[in-house]
Amino acid sequence: MKEKRFEDAMRELEDIIKRLESGDLPLEESLKIFEEGVALSRYCFSKLEEAEKRVSILMKDEGGIKRAPFEYEATEGVKKD
Repeated sequence: MKEKRFEDAMRELEDIIKRLESGDLPLEESLKIFEEGVALSRYCFSKLEEAEKRVSILMKDEGGIKRAPFEYEATEGVKKD
């Protein structure tokens, strides 16, 4: 798969899921786009793994990797879930 932005790949994957869930596709076309979806899913997963590694590197301290849960703070006007 050629290099693409993570967000674009996720959007494509969401479109494929919607098309498959519609149930309006012939079997052969469903299989074809399912294969595309699997490839996109693997691509997105690898991008997430890369990002996780980069974050871990940035969080290293002298004693090794400092692991802590990500804390989300809502900004004004943004509702925290």
